[in-house]
Amino acid sequence: MKLLFLCCFLAVHMIWGQKIIWKEDQKLVWANFKSPVNRKNNPSVAAYTHCGWEYSLVKSSNPTTPVAIDISAIFNEERSWKDVKRINDYILLHEQKHFDIAELFARKLRKEVAEKIRTSGDYDKYFKGIYQKVSNDYQNFQQLYDRETQHGINEEKQKVYNTRIAEELDNLKSYRKP
Repeated sequence: MKLLFLCCFLAVHMIWGQKIIWKEDQKLVWANFKSPVNRKNNPSVAAYTHCGWEYSLVKSSNPTTPVAIDISAIFNEERSWKDVKRINDYILLHEQKHFDIAELFARKLRKEVAEKIRTSGDYDKYFKGIYQKVSNDYQNFQQLYDRETQHGINEEKQKVYNTRIAEELDNLKSYRKP
């Protein structure tokens, strides 16, 4: 019985240990980038941040029952990579902004959900469309961020994005995760 408990505890720890939930007062450190593999297969990339969202929900088959949806921005340690020969604090800031963008769009998703989904019936009717739209906007923003900052090489554009991301997070602060 003790062995079964230990195995379950280790399995849960491994699953939860692989991701970090975004928090305002917790910044990424290079030790969080645990993948030994450059997932972009691009020799010019010094680091790769694997982040996004996850959500859980409690809903009923009764369409009038209230629904609860919990949305988190997450960083996946086991899928995030760094080139130890080229990392520095500036590159880490660029990668942190990718994670901050995930939180920004998690807030946008929370806002849309709060405005349009109250019941299980609302969830069935609207969630997929809302999620798809915000997800597409998120992917496009992440790509634009890398393209315009040249993966952080363009310091002026990086400063512009640092400010923009901070301002947008602040504008949506009422949709922070409690």
